[in-house]
Amino acid sequence: MEVVLLERVAKLGQMGDVVNVKNGFARNYLMPQGKALRATNANLAQFEVQRAQLEANNLETKTEAEALAAKLDGQKFIVIRSASDAGSLYGSVTNRDAADVATEGGFTVDKRQIVLSAPVKELGLHSMTVVLHPEVHCAITINVARSVEEAELQASGKTIQELQAEADAEADFDIAELFDDVGGAALDDDDFEQPVEDAPADDSEQPEV
Repeated sequence: MEVVLLERVAKLGQMGDVVNVKNGFARNYLMPQGKALRATNANLAQFEVQRAQLEANNLETKTEAEALAAKLDGQKFIVIRSASDAGSLYGSVTNRDAADVATEGGFTVDKRQIVLSAPVKELGLHSMTVVLHPEVHCAITINVARSVEEAELQASGKTIQELQAEADAEADFDIAELFDDVGGAALDDDDFEQPVEDAPADDSEQPEV
């Protein structure tokens, strides 16, 4: 189907371009989202009449998006999730989750603006692209952790594998220290035990036969 674009669409073209797309893509996405019109003679004529207004609206929304992007770009948000010791999530983090924490952080972001090729299923730092306008993108980082403390450690540059190795080493040290304490206590008890010697026999008190 041929459509005329009402705004820039990534990998398709700029406002005013007439492009050929699949029918389903046009009917289910481009036209319902107000991004394109079927390229009929009437619609092309209507577009030319409205072009100046569309370009003005686009410039206004682009300016607003650029102002938001300047504040949002590089921001980090924490998402707390349950996970295995190996770092695999019991579930996943989606674009909705990312949009929710960004909104809670004071930024108005819709889930459809978060570009996520696949749901996040591992602990760690995950960079995501936010499309605020067809011509304005920025990046945020989602810090997925089991606790705020773990998130802070991850933010410092430590991976979940390093954190687990440190936890295992600390546990091994505690166990070794416990055995050292038990062994030391046993030695101390031995020091306090005095051997009992048999008293010598007193021949002078033996009765005569």
